[in-house]
Amino acid sequence: MGKKRVPDVYRAPFPLYSIKVDPKTGLVITAGGGGASKTGIRNAVHFLDLQLVGEHQYSASLLHCHDTDTRATMNMAVGDGVIAAGQDGTCSLMRFQLCTQTDGSKAAAKEGGNSVLQGSARRRAGKGDKGGQDGAAASGDLSNIKNETTRISVTGLAEVQSDLNPQDPLQKVVRFSPDLSLLLTGGTDGHIRVWEFPSLKKKFDFKAHEGEIEDLDMSPGKKHLVTVGRDFACSVWSGNQLAMSLKWHETLPQMAEKTYRYMACRFRLM
Repeated sequence: MGKKRVPDVYRAPFPLYSIKVDPKTGLVITAGGGGASKTGIRNAVHFLDLQLVGEHQYSASLLHCHDTDTRATMNMAVGDGVIAAGQDGTCSLMRFQLCTQTDGSKAAAKEGGNSVLQGSARRRAGKGDKGGQDGAAASGDLSNIKNETTRISVTGLAEVQSDLNPQDPLQKVVRFSPDLSLLLTGGTDGHIRVWEFPSLKKKFDFKAHEGEIEDLDMSPGKKHLVTVGRDFACSVWSGNQLAMSLKWHETLPQMAEKTYRYMACRFRLM
């Protein structure tokens, strides 16, 4: 007997490259697209509302679709209402805001590069107001019925050049520091770039690996940075100075030097 298929909660209409959960709002944010090629596949960031509708069943509602023009978002980080999105060789910063609008209030206007979309889910007054609703409906007065719409607005903030590969610049990874005071990126040129956030004043720019950066992370106290690359190396940095290097064959002598490549790294308190 085959494995039971788990039903899809959400299916993106484009190749899906990144997914994050905003800890503040609980929104699920997905991103991807078809890139610059004219295939008819759009590039976008989706904002989803995930709800538990049964004991073991979830439902996802698309609240907002933010178009990213000709650039697909390949990786992203989320912090305090800001998305840092890796698009080709740049890191694009966007601010998003979740709000609830009651029918009858003025709709937000579209301005510049901003995008606003209202969700399909609407909320009415609770069960305790049922009698009042029935009375109002019978008399033709619906002013007491609460009809609220969830809205998300997205505003472009800034962009920084995060990869300088002369052939095909591509940001591979982006992180915010734990206290959101730093923005860190790694790309195909092997460089780690660190900016102060939100001023975006560059703090560090150094060659960390030969070839692409696969992943990076910053320690909770911001004292160390760990990086892994396609050169089979895992390195720990203090600022832009190498503190130590980890290799498979050094920790496991029975293993050949290039048996495995590090693909991900994280700091955790023990």
